[in-house]
Amino acid sequence: MKEIIQINLDNEMDLILAHKRCMKIAEMCGMPSSFQTRFSTAVSEVARCSIAKGKDSLLVLGINIIKATKKEITAVITDKVDLKNCSPEAFNYAAKISGNIEYSYFDNLSTTKISQAVSSPGLLSEAKIKGLIDYFKFEPPLSPYDEIRKKNIELIALSEKLAESENKYKQLANTIPILICVVNERNNVLLVNESLEKYLELPLLIFDRRTISNFVHSDDVDGILDGWNKAKQNKSDYIGETRIKIGSSYIWHLVTIIPNKAEDGSFTSWLVYFVDINAQKMMVETLKDNTELKAIQRELESANSKLRFKNKELEQFAYIASHDLQEPLRKIMIMLSRAGQHLSEDQKKEYYFDRITLAAGRLSNLITDVLNYSRIDNQEQYFEKVDLNKVIPEVLGDLSLVIEEKNAVINVNPLPEVSGLDTQLRQLFYNLINNALKFNTAQPTVTISYEDVPKDPNLVTSAENYHVISIADNGIGMDNQYSDRIFDMFQRLHERDQYGGNGIGLALCRRIIENHNGMINFSSKPGEGTMFWIYLPKK
Repeated sequence: MKEIIQINLDNEMDLILAHKRCMKIAEMCGMPSSFQTRFSTAVSEVARCSIAKGKDSLLVLGINIIKATKKEITAVITDKVDLKNCSPEAFNYAAKISGNIEYSYFDNLSTTKISQAVSSPGLLSEAKIKGLIDYFKFEPPLSPYDEIRKKNIELIALSEKLAESENKYKQLANTIPILICVVNERNNVLLVNESLEKYLELPLLIFDRRTISNFVHSDDVDGILDGWNKAKQNKSDYIGETRIKIGSSYIWHLVTIIPNKAEDGSFTSWLVYFVDINAQKMMVETLKDNTELKAIQRELESANSKLRFKNKELEQFAYIASHDLQEPLRKIMIMLSRAGQHLSEDQKKEYYFDRITLAAGRLSNLITDVLNYSRIDNQEQYFEKVDLNKVIPEVLGDLSLVIEEKNAVINVNPLPEVSGLDTQLRQLFYNLINNALKFNTAQPTVTISYEDVPKDPNLVTSAENYHVISIADNGIGMDNQYSDRIFDMFQRLHERDQYGGNGIGLALCRRIIENHNGMINFSSKPGEGTMFWIYLPKK
């Protein structure tokens, strides 16, 4: 079958679109009016069942070429529910109208095929079929809902492309034979690639003397720290040599520290590379008086030049990921804004236009947060008083659809006014509350409280100087053995088909808390829920 168009069957508006497009395809194929109506009505009957009782329903309209003299219009509806068993009357009626209906249910997937022979198959040439495809690809929207639906499909496609790009970048960082980590100005290690992790006996969390000494030769530690401090102070590159411990021996590496420049010209993090130069070093030491040394040195210099070029390519790739990939989404948001100018307030409410626009904005913010994860910093931002009693209702408004869908109970006790960045704090509470709703198989109950004394005074010093906010839920919980993992970037404790998400939410929460000079901790038991504690400085 040559596919002409796809329609996701989610609501009554999709049912109207399906009926209209069935009629249009039948008309363009030269089918008589009575057959147009019979075919469209039969498809609508099954589509109505999918919308009412189905799950992940999809309608595909196309042309089935049996042979040159026999062609037919075909509608295929797939669903994860046994539709015929749910609504046998509807299927009987559709079969009575069409007379050409086939149904199967296998491996938790139902497939309904409705076909109607084309009366003049000779006129339905390859060019004509291509014309049908182009017509529905570029046809004007049938309604404001249809236009918004198309924009949503474009947003989803863009999000998938972005995720693919991120995965490729992560795979590149993990597979190249270079030891890489990303460090911010407070010496916190934001990212460590797999190549470097293999060399580490302990996790690399802070780029300071104690942690560096775990894998760097003691005679080289001061040189790296001096170079690191100069790089931070002058916003410049640093290149040096060091010995990295592998087992009981040390291997020479070239260490390079490069500032990671943001779009606005600020520096918020540094890329640190360690490249194995042990073979070169051994040659230099053993053959420095040999005439062959110069030729070898030239080869090594060429290799180093290529390495520097690769480093620049990596830097450029990071820039593209943090800037150029935002442009398509910005254009979509502009088109949404322009489309909204032609809708009345009632139409905007009826088609959830405002929610779609807000969702597009949140997607833009999420992409920015993911791609600029390592650039969350408050150096050039000014903290201000943020009333959490105003932030939480806004977050719950963003999550209203999920709350209504799961019939969740949200208890919010009076909260303090804190010093911080409004946008980041909103993202913090959004991620934590969203997790409480998502990782829950019962009716979710989420309680947000404030207290002056932390649950565990050993977690912080001078506890009276901190606001302590707790978020408790009755979700699926987790084993405390994962306490060192859940805040890691791209860390997931469940399969993707069980629960959604890409494993960055809690990592982003920790970065936001660190940016506010606070702390975050949790306690949890499988099946008994989870409680997060957030410590934010009072001053």
